[in-house]
Amino acid sequence: MIKFNIRGENIEVTDSIRSYVEEKISKLEKYFTENQELTAHVNLKVYAEKTSKVEVTIPAKNITLRAEDTSQELYGSVDLVQEKLERQIRKYKTKVQKKRNHVATGKVFDTFVELAPEEEIEEANIDIVRTKNIDLKPMDAEEAVLQMDLIDHDFFIFTDGETGATSIVYRREDGNIGLIETN
Repeated sequence: MIKFNIRGENIEVTDSIRSYVEEKISKLEKYFTENQELTAHVNLKVYAEKTSKVEVTIPAKNITLRAEDTSQELYGSVDLVQEKLERQIRKYKTKVQKKRNHVATGKVFDTFVELAPEEEIEEANIDIVRTKNIDLKPMDAEEAVLQMDLIDHDFFIFTDGETGATSIVYRREDGNIGLIETN
């Protein structure tokens, strides 16, 4: 049911690595309905300081699951990523099942199978403590980065002057800049 797209950066993806990743991530299949066609995009990286990073993204019909882990041990990172993804699924399913109790439609709820009561996760209430309204000004990404630096934030939302679409620039953990574009 889950197809795999496994890439390696600075590492050769051997048969043993491939089979280990497929074995661990395939354990998530039990949470999905049988008619789901899923592709797990797995990116394995090894850095010069001998640390390994595992990133897994699984786009599903109503949710995109994504987890990553960096450690000295590649196989350990695969284990932790699988556990993170499983927690995400259980948390999402708990929310969906609680919502289903209040709403009788089945449109949004056919991605996952039902969770057993012991698998449900107790979730904390999400309280929005501040609301901020902003005027999106048309500009290019370079100007947005300058604005982000001027206000000393980690991200900046703007309207792309060429496309008219809303975009976001953000500072990544490695210090570089990322750009999120909307359609």
